[in-house]
Amino acid sequence: MTSPATPLTQEQMKAQVGLAALDYVTRGEIVGVGTGSTVNKFIDALATIKNEIKGAVSSSVASSERLRAAGIPVFDSNEVEELSVYIDGADEIDHRGHMIKGGGAALTREKIVAAQSRRFVCIADASKLVNTLGDFPLPVEVIPMAARRIIRQFARLGGEAQVREKDGLPLVTDNGQHIIDVSGLKITDPRAFEAEVSQWPGVVTVGIFAYQKADVCLLGTPTGVETLQFD
Repeated sequence: MTSPATPLTQEQMKAQVGLAALDYVTRGEIVGVGTGSTVNKFIDALATIKNEIKGAVSSSVASSERLRAAGIPVFDSNEVEELSVYIDGADEIDHRGHMIKGGGAALTREKIVAAQSRRFVCIADASKLVNTLGDFPLPVEVIPMAARRIIRQFARLGGEAQVREKDGLPLVTDNGQHIIDVSGLKITDPRAFEAEVSQWPGVVTVGIFAYQKADVCLLGTPTGVETLQFD
């Protein structure tokens, strides 16, 4: 076991919060599972109690594949009326539980599963906790034909946006759309910002999670897991 005097590495922090999240899983039910490197640690931990849950609803193809490989049944979200908990990471989280998400390009499905869940438990390492959202480039999933116009709209707000690429071509999400990443924003009112950008024609989902904010954050620190509760 790591000595308290020895600071944990980022990978160890991710593993600790992934393990700590098991305390929020309701046995005998279906759990909502997000996407990303920290969630992968949670999936590995979830595999140790796979016989105590019915299965999972996943926010991405990648997570679904990892869950199935671990022997955990994956349900379509339409097969499940409500989830007791959704466990996912964040690219940034503020002290009120608002988040920026979408670094893994799964923000739309993440927001759908979050909205289907009674409780959102965010698992993250300490580097993700910020006072004001915006240092991490804001992901926005868009319909491709609207991309250039939306980039210009962000420019008018002071943001510098570009289409995310993979292998020299625009990245295509699990939903068949593109992602715009927006730098240079300081998002002081996440709820109002989410509401505004969500109304722009061509925006599928903006990666601000203010309406679907975290209820709890399990924050991995160099000395262990810190639990943050949000109203």
